[in-house]
Amino acid sequence: MSDDYRRVSFWMDALVASGADDLEPRASLSEDVSVDVCIVGGGLTGLWTAYYLQEADPTLSIAILDKDIAGFGASGRNGGWSSALFPLSASALESRYGFDAAVALRRAMVDTVDEVGRSAEAEGIDCDFVRGGTVAFVRSSVQLASARAELEEATHFGVDQVSLLGTDTVRERFGVPSAIAATFAAECARIQPAKLVRGLARAVERRGATIYERTEVRSWADGRVDAVVGDTPRSVRAATVVNATEGYGSALRQVGRRILPLYSLMIATEPLSDAVWDRIGIEHGQTFTDFRHLLIYGQRTADNRFAFGGRGARYHLGSAIRPAYDRVGRVTHHLRRALVDLFPAAADARITHEWGGPLGVPRDWHASVGFDAARKEAWAGGYVGDGVSTTNLAGRTLADLITGADTELTSLAWVNHRSPRWEPEPLRFAGANAGLVGMQFADAEERVTGRPSVAARLMRPLTGH
Repeated sequence: MSDDYRRVSFWMDALVASGADDLEPRASLSEDVSVDVCIVGGGLTGLWTAYYLQEADPTLSIAILDKDIAGFGASGRNGGWSSALFPLSASALESRYGFDAAVALRRAMVDTVDEVGRSAEAEGIDCDFVRGGTVAFVRSSVQLASARAELEEATHFGVDQVSLLGTDTVRERFGVPSAIAATFAAECARIQPAKLVRGLARAVERRGATIYERTEVRSWADGRVDAVVGDTPRSVRAATVVNATEGYGSALRQVGRRILPLYSLMIATEPLSDAVWDRIGIEHGQTFTDFRHLLIYGQRTADNRFAFGGRGARYHLGSAIRPAYDRVGRVTHHLRRALVDLFPAAADARITHEWGGPLGVPRDWHASVGFDAARKEAWAGGYVGDGVSTTNLAGRTLADLITGADTELTSLAWVNHRSPRWEPEPLRFAGANAGLVGMQFADAEERVTGRPSVAARLMRPLTGH
């Protein structure tokens, strides 16, 4: 079984290879139980929620249920950016909630980057946390306009530390011959995500929570969670049920069309020499991207590999999630080509790992966290790939909501937001994949015309703008 879980991602494989974790599953739910809080999902959302609930009230009994193992989903597969990114821009938040609310949420996200590092250190979780910031390369005049707009937004809200690097600086520091500028955002740390999520699972266990793995939740209502272990039905009674399923929740009746599972895929190279990294210019702790529409993201790992990912995999009819979708040769080829196009010094690097998985996308691209005491239910998710830090903020906020604390976190704009449902099939299939094709076309359009993409503007409603 551990060999299967090693294939989840490079990050999981590295845990086993180093001897840090054998990934052997914990015990499943063997009998019906009653607890104060039952958390559905053993990823970062669920584990951070348990962690901060334990800080708020150590007497709480907490059960965490996962269909596979802790960290199996996006928490163990992502790009390893502990960033201040939120799916909606600060300007979009301002248009919905006003300036002060947008600033409060931005400030909370910025503070969360350091909170992740602080908590990991406090629990002895060596997750390769280095706060090196994000470099976003600018490769055309159209992208330069976007970079300047980003800088203006950061100045307007006065929270994020973003600077613009000119052509001479970029070409002196980085091996990206096509770059004419770059932005540098300080609020991001490089992490090894599987180390973080697996270490956090052990931390909440030490504090008294019980994690039941290979326990598939089928539904919940009024404080009762119905699950199966193999063919055997099991149930949990709880004063509060926390939905922490993210993209995987689309298969559950309680979530359904409230979330769309959109795949993002990654590759990892073999370790590169220090001489090659000197030519590339990315330092330990730095993450990187550029200003294209079809998102890419990457980092220099602690063992000197590229871990590089991006969109490009299509949405599957009926919100289907299957292991076969984790690896797509066409997308792997696209990612390798994009990496070498950005960093020619990586041309000879061998690809050692390819993997992927679904992330959760709400219809309005608005992440949310909330609590309904009457229904005995709490939830968080819809991170659209920006979940490594946002899950921590969610966990702290849920702990306050569930324990009845009135804090600055419980008054943030995303609390108790409810996104509209996605369209039924086949409209959902057509719309989601039209968005993917549209972003690919938008990049090509801008390369040819040298002007901001019309296609990208038309696609904005699909991305919550």
